[in-house]
Amino acid sequence: MDQRDVKETGVIRVAAVGDLHCPRTSPDDLRELFENLTNEADVLLLCGDLTDYGKPDEARVLADHFGQVKPMPIVAVLGNHEYECGKQDEITGILSEGGATVLDGTAIEILGVGFAGIKGFCGGFGPRALQPWGESVLKQFARESVEETVKLESALAKLRTASKVVLMHYAPVVDTVRGEPPEIFAFLGSSRLEEPLNRYEVTAVFHGHAHNGAAEGRTLTGTPVYNVALPLLNKQFPGRRAVRLIDVPLSAAPVAS
Repeated sequence: MDQRDVKETGVIRVAAVGDLHCPRTSPDDLRELFENLTNEADVLLLCGDLTDYGKPDEARVLADHFGQVKPMPIVAVLGNHEYECGKQDEITGILSEGGATVLDGTAIEILGVGFAGIKGFCGGFGPRALQPWGESVLKQFARESVEETVKLESALAKLRTASKVVLMHYAPVVDTVRGEPPEIFAFLGSSRLEEPLNRYEVTAVFHGHAHNGAAEGRTLTGTPVYNVALPLLNKQFPGRRAVRLIDVPLSAAPVAS
C-alpha cells in the first residue's frame, strides 16, 4: 500500500512483533517471518529484545533481514536484553544502518500516523507499584520507571497527528502480563507508563517482554494494548505468520486482524 492508497482508504496496517532474541530466532525463521510481509502491512514495529545477549553480531543477524521488507518503514525500540553487554548504542547504530528508525523518547510520523517509542521499565502496577521510598537503590529503581514515563510524554507531545501509536518493550498495563507468575509482575512493566497513553489519547500500544502473558488488554480509558512477544504470538496464532496485524485509521480506533 503506497501513500496514495493510504490517503484513499484512510488506514495503514501495522505489523508488530518483539522478543526475537536473535540468534534464538534463526536466520531461516527470520526469513519466514519477514517474507512477503510488504504484501500484508505498511509499517513494521519491533518491540525490543531483538537480540539475546545484547551483542552487536546478534543485531547484525536481524539487520541483514531488513532488506526483505524494503521499502516498508521499520520502527524499533530496544529491550532489556540489548543492555546486557553495555553495547546498546552500537546496536542502535547497526539497526539504524540497516534501515530501522530506533525510538527512545522520540517520535516519527509515517503516512499520517504518529509513532512514539521508549524501552520502558518495570516497577509494578496499581497500588502494588514500587514507590521511591527507603533505601537509595530502591529510589533509583523507581526513578527509572518515572524517567521512562517522562520520555514517553515528551515523545507524544511532539506528535500532531490524529492517530498516535506507541511501541515499548515493557508492559504499561497489568492485563497483558496475566499468565505470567504473579511474583514477577513487577519486573514485566509499570503502570506509570500508562499515564501518558491516556492523557494523549493514544490509538494503540504495542509491547513485548511478557512471553507468557495475554495478547490484549486496555488502559483505563480504553486504549487497546497488544502484547506482541514472539513466543506468545507463536502460541496465539499457530500455523500462521507470528506478527500482529492491526489496522490503524488516520483518525479512528484500530481494528485487529
